[in-house]
Amino acid sequence: MVFTDDIEIGLGSMVALVNTAGEPDELLDLQALEAFAATYRWTGRRDHTQRELDEVRALRPRLRQFWTRDEDGVVELVNELLREYQALPQLMRHDEFGYHFHASPLDAPYAERMAVEAAMSMSDVVRTGELSRLRVCGMSDCDSVLIDLSKNRSKRYCDLNCSNRAAVTAYRARRATG
Repeated sequence: MVFTDDIEIGLGSMVALVNTAGEPDELLDLQALEAFAATYRWTGRRDHTQRELDEVRALRPRLRQFWTRDEDGVVELVNELLREYQALPQLMRHDEFGYHFHASPLDAPYAERMAVEAAMSMSDVVRTGELSRLRVCGMSDCDSVLIDLSKNRSKRYCDLNCSNRAAVTAYRARRATG
C-alpha cells in the first residue's frame, strides 16, 4: 500500500470530481451532485443549493492543475488551498473508518471541504515522492485524469472503456500489418 486508506479515498474522489468536467459534463444539476456525494460517501454539511453546485463545479479546474504542474507548483497549490480555507488538521473517526485526518469542520461548505481534502491528499503524494502516479489517460482522444495506485505503476487509462478501446485499436493495427 502506497497511501493510507483515507488518502486513497480522497485521491479517488478528487480524480472523479475532476473527471466530471468532461464531455458531457456529469455535474449539471443538484441530482448529479447528490449522486456524487453518495458515491464518494461525503459526510458533513450539505446545503443542496444551486450555489453549492456552482462552487463544486468551479473547484474542478483548480484541482485539475495538480496534473499540469511540477512538484513546486503542486506544493504551491496545496499550500494555497490549505491557507485559503484555514485548514486545521484533526483526527476524527466516523462510520467504519478508523482515525483519520479531517482538516476542515464538518459544517464547512461542501466545496471547501472538497478542496481541503484534495490538498491534504496531495500533500501525502508530494511527501512520499509519488507525483509520477498522477497521469492523464493514455487514449489520444481522452483527457480524463487518473492516479495510478497499482504496485507496478502500470495504469495508463482512466477506466475500462478507454482500456478496451486501446486494446481494440492495438489489435486492429497488428492485424493490418499482417
